[in-house]
Amino acid sequence: MSIFKLPDLGEGLQEAEIREWHVSVGDEVKVDQLLVSVETDKAVVDIPSPQSGRIQKLNGEPGDILQVGAALVEFEGAAAELTDKGTVVGRVEVGQEVVNEKPAVTGRAAVGFKAMPAVRALAQRLNVDLSVVTPSGPDGTVTAADVQRVAKILTDVGPLETLRGVRRAMARSMTQAHAEVAEVTVVDDADIDAWKDGEDTTLRLIRAIVAACKVEPALNAWYDSHAVGRRVLEKIDMGIAVDTSDGLFVPVLRDVGNRKPDDLRKGLDALKKDVRARTVPPEELRGYTITLSNFGKFGGRYADPVVVPPTVAILGAGHSRPEVVAVDGKPAVHQILPLSLSFDHRAVTGGEATRFLAAAIEDLRLAT
Repeated sequence: MSIFKLPDLGEGLQEAEIREWHVSVGDEVKVDQLLVSVETDKAVVDIPSPQSGRIQKLNGEPGDILQVGAALVEFEGAAAELTDKGTVVGRVEVGQEVVNEKPAVTGRAAVGFKAMPAVRALAQRLNVDLSVVTPSGPDGTVTAADVQRVAKILTDVGPLETLRGVRRAMARSMTQAHAEVAEVTVVDDADIDAWKDGEDTTLRLIRAIVAACKVEPALNAWYDSHAVGRRVLEKIDMGIAVDTSDGLFVPVLRDVGNRKPDDLRKGLDALKKDVRARTVPPEELRGYTITLSNFGKFGGRYADPVVVPPTVAILGAGHSRPEVVAVDGKPAVHQILPLSLSFDHRAVTGGEATRFLAAAIEDLRLAT
């Protein structure tokens, strides 16, 4: 037999989830015939057959996650050489010494744990992560009773939902951002009472960010943590946070500083349509230079938006509301739009961030 392995899907992706098989065992297929659709953290990808032949075995069911290079389809015919290393099976001696594990990162801190090999084996059998177990043994040692207690709690709360696709990618990028970025958030309000009825909020926010980048370009930048340097960018490629049932996507609206409002609206509509249909090209999900999150259309006033490397800033807009303000020393009710600007303090100073926010607010204050 010959074995077709999950190919490199590009974009640095290391795994994919089987979404749908388009062939069955025993089928005769031709070169380039569709074999399977897989879901990555970027999009749904259709994988064609690299050869003609009869299907002998399909490796994996819908929902299974395979690593790049794992056996995907086996064809009848001449054998192909496999380079994957096998697993050595043998007798494992169980010692009685306490083993100090390296710290495991959970949440905001790295927590170490100590446990005997038998306890560690019990935790593995019960699918319990030792880093979340509170030890009760001497000198902070995790005991078998501790593991069993946590296992019962996990059983009571129900099965673990494995994150897949976009949500899996989101978890990884948020972990990276939390571990790497020195994030600070400043908040303020924009008086938008001068807007006409039916004003396109997203387009006004894009315009405001463009205006703010002209005043303080330092926030339209990429930071290189390895070189400890930044690249301040002239062109503004804006990432637009789009919420879907599958998770959060951030497609890119290119060169927003040099496009007309009608063109921007068409581009926004096309991106959102492609995202929801999971047909957005991978290249349209990378390379943004600054991010906008208009979360206020769902709810919430202020937030702490997450800066995802290598970008250094994200502007979040909350839910607007009528509020009493002073106008010429007299009270008046105006529509107020709350704003939250998060920035990477490694690359952006507080002065740069607040000047940027003030410039955005000034632009939002103006009538169309």
